[in-house]
Amino acid sequence: MASSIRTCLWFRDGRGREAAEFYCALIPGSRIEATFDISGDGASWLIDFTLGGVPYQILDAGPMFTLTEAVSISVETDDQAETDRLWAALTTNGGEESHCGWLKDRYGVSWQVFPRRLTELTLRADKNVSAKAIAAMMKQKKIDIAEIEAAVLA
Repeated sequence: MASSIRTCLWFRDGRGREAAEFYCALIPGSRIEATFDISGDGASWLIDFTLGGVPYQILDAGPMFTLTEAVSISVETDDQAETDRLWAALTTNGGEESHCGWLKDRYGVSWQVFPRRLTELTLRADKNVSAKAIAAMMKQKKIDIAEIEAAVLA
């Protein structure tokens, strides 16, 4: 294990390896580092992987615990096209849209996907700009940065 600190996501349905492979294919600079059959019979797996260089772990060990929105993966994208690509991939096949750039993927993992420009607008020193950007964001599910920029200029 390259890093001694990892976020661990508890999976309960035997789809942990599938999820890790999906995430690694979706996020550039990602890879599965190791998989371990911790039960010895293929029923429980530990998967170490990185997403964009950030270490994660999936423990696929049964129904004792469930994923919640209290833990999420946040992805700040370079542009709207990357936001749209990730949003589409993560919400298909059973994913669910939420508000303000939040979604839950087909495995039940929560994500926030948003363009870097949103951060620039919402954290502006000019409180009028940031308030307009936040108000526009609050009306959206998937972030549409052009719409937020238009609201800031209004």
